[in-house]
Amino acid sequence: MAANRSRRLRKKLRVDEFQEFGFDVNWTFNESVTEEQIDAIVDQFIDEVIEPNDLGYHGGGHREWEGIIATQAIGKCTEENRAAVKAFFDAQPVSDLEIGELYDIWWG
Repeated sequence: MAANRSRRLRKKLRVDEFQEFGFDVNWTFNESVTEEQIDAIVDQFIDEVIEPNDLGYHGGGHREWEGIIATQAIGKCTEENRAAVKAFFDAQPVSDLEIGELYDIWWG
């Protein structure tokens, strides 16, 4: 590959300064959690973790949830973002929490 790519090409390829890192997250709500509690916890997750950190969450579920977390703008998630997600769900009635490693969401 060419070593000197134009800014436009780097952006199209999502490399160098346009590279984006994200991570996967999966969890399962405990059986004792009601539908209303699930809605409230997911809303709280978005309000307390996703929005304040300028992150985006793409995923869904019912009792078992899975998705990907990335930044809202071109950028890279950090270990601090992963820690914030873990801290939030450690305090919730969930099991099987899995927080993946950071990876390039376009080429990973």
